[in-house]
Amino acid sequence: SRLAIPNGKRCDRMNSEFIVAVHAMVFLHHKADTLSSETLAENVCTNPVRIRRVLAKLKKAGLVETREGRTAGGYSYQKTRQVTLGQIAKALNVKFANTTWHSGNKEMNCQVASGMAGYIDNLYSSLNHLCDEYLDTITIADVERELFKKE
Repeated sequence: SRLAIPNGKRCDRMNSEFIVAVHAMVFLHHKADTLSSETLAENVCTNPVRIRRVLAKLKKAGLVETREGRTAGGYSYQKTRQVTLGQIAKALNVKFANTTWHSGNKEMNCQVASGMAGYIDNLYSSLNHLCDEYLDTITIADVERELFKKE
C-alpha cells in the first residue's frame, strides 16, 4: 500500500527512487563510461524521465557527474570515488521507516493511547539511524562485486 506523507510524495516512491538510484549507479560503475538516460532506463527497466529526475538529485549531492551534449551527453560515475548506499539514501532523503498516521491520541487519559505516537516516532527514528549506519558501510563497488560473485 502507498502511504501519503506531508510533502506530497509517497513512501513507496521514495524507496523506489533509492532502488532506481542504486541500480543506475552500479550500472554506471560497471560500464565505466558515460551513459545516456535512455541506456540507463533500459537497464533499470524504467523510463528516461525517471532516471533524469533521480540522478539530478545525485548530481546535486556530487555523487554522479553529467556531461552535456546532443550525442555524447549522459551520466558517469568516477571509479576513484567510493560512493556508499548511505550517501545515496541521504541525497534522496529516504526514510526506510516512516509513517504519518499514529494510533491513539495524546489528549487521552491513558498512557498507552497518549504515548504510543511518540514511542513509534522514536522507534522509527532509531530504525532509520541504524539503516543509515549500515548503508554507509556498503559501496557501489561492493554491490557490483556481490552481483558478479561466483557461486
